[in-house]
Amino acid sequence: MSLFCSLVFVLLPLVSYNVYGVGINYGTIGNNLPSPKKVAQLLQSTIFDKVKIYDTNPEILEAFSNTGIDVVVAVENSHIRNLSATQSNADKWFVSRILPFIPSTSIVTIAVGNEYLTDDQLLDHNALLQAMQNLHSVLLSRGLDRKIKVSTPHSMAVLASSFPPSSSTFATTLLPVMTSIVALLADTNSPFMINAYPYFAYRDNPSMVNLEYALLGNASGVRDPKGYVYTNLLDAQIDAIRSAINALGFGNRTIQIVVSESGWPSKGDAAASNENARTYNTRLIERAQSNKGTPMSPKDRIDVFVFALFNENKKQGGISERNFGIFNGDGTKVYDVDLSCEFCSNEKFGGKIELSSRGPSVWCVAKPHADEKVIQAVLNFCCGPGGVDCREINENGDCFQPDKVYAHASYAMNAYYQMHGRNYWNCDFKGTGLVTFSDPSYGKCFYSHQ
Repeated sequence: MSLFCSLVFVLLPLVSYNVYGVGINYGTIGNNLPSPKKVAQLLQSTIFDKVKIYDTNPEILEAFSNTGIDVVVAVENSHIRNLSATQSNADKWFVSRILPFIPSTSIVTIAVGNEYLTDDQLLDHNALLQAMQNLHSVLLSRGLDRKIKVSTPHSMAVLASSFPPSSSTFATTLLPVMTSIVALLADTNSPFMINAYPYFAYRDNPSMVNLEYALLGNASGVRDPKGYVYTNLLDAQIDAIRSAINALGFGNRTIQIVVSESGWPSKGDAAASNENARTYNTRLIERAQSNKGTPMSPKDRIDVFVFALFNENKKQGGISERNFGIFNGDGTKVYDVDLSCEFCSNEKFGGKIELSSRGPSVWCVAKPHADEKVIQAVLNFCCGPGGVDCREINENGDCFQPDKVYAHASYAMNAYYQMHGRNYWNCDFKGTGLVTFSDPSYGKCFYSHQ
């Protein structure tokens, strides 16, 4: 065991932590979007620590290698029939699409299709289940079933009705396949993924749905007959899914619900505006970062993937479909929403994200969502037994500002990493370190590199 490992074991034996990051959907149906490499750099400068894509684009998977960002990949609807035919087909898909990129790219979930069961042109529901089973068998045979989960995102249309939440059930025609899918998710400890959009509920029924309720901010609340009080429509939608799962007989099983898509467009109709999009996504991000459940299950926190990263100017459908993005293709924000983290590998200047890399060298920084107590212990180690010269992060030093533990720790972690030969294990720091190809130097603060 190395000296570092021994000392950190002494320093950090009792620390446990939970980090609640936010996911983002990264669609690519546009002709004005930045390269995947620049997108990966952009996300490293924000609170987003998970990204969901809609295929297995190799350029994207390569760009997210060694970024510390978890990736959800997808099997396109058109490929499901082939993967459902045999496990061999699923294995060939996995070997060509996924295997070349792991473990450097942190692929954590395979989303099989998108809203497959409610696509009127896709009538073979059992193909979805069989494709999921085949892919899980492939992961199991390769010892990757604990690292990579298999699921499928559904639309709210899988429900017979969504109100009241406590009485919701799945559509009668879908009961057989939903029972089998939920059983598979429960057996494999995989999440139930739902695309939930209060925006569509309000847009289609503005006289019935209160705008503030749809925008996640109705303080007075809506009461369910069983006594649950909902201050926002998203929580009601999540609990409607939970009730439908329970109605299948899985109330005693642990099944995590993940909001795989949720967002609000900035343009397209009366409800789609910069102000409404800013309000909804700000509150959605705050909700995702909190350790909160729903009225029906207050202890079960919900992971959320915001829809979407970019406006996609070639997407089919109405104007609103092309304007769900937080960013324009040039890196400017469509509207002002706070995506900052304590300390990131890229710095933001003004309203535009700096998308360029400063060179081919490699640095080590603190993960922006790591637990502060662990980061402080790592900083103490580096500047003490680790032998790092930390004068630059002392008061009056060039790297003292910003006076944040993440910034100071990043400076010290990088110095330790460079001192010890830039081996990947020298940037681990109990899982709180992140190797980056973007120079974190700023102003007079210089991060050393070889």
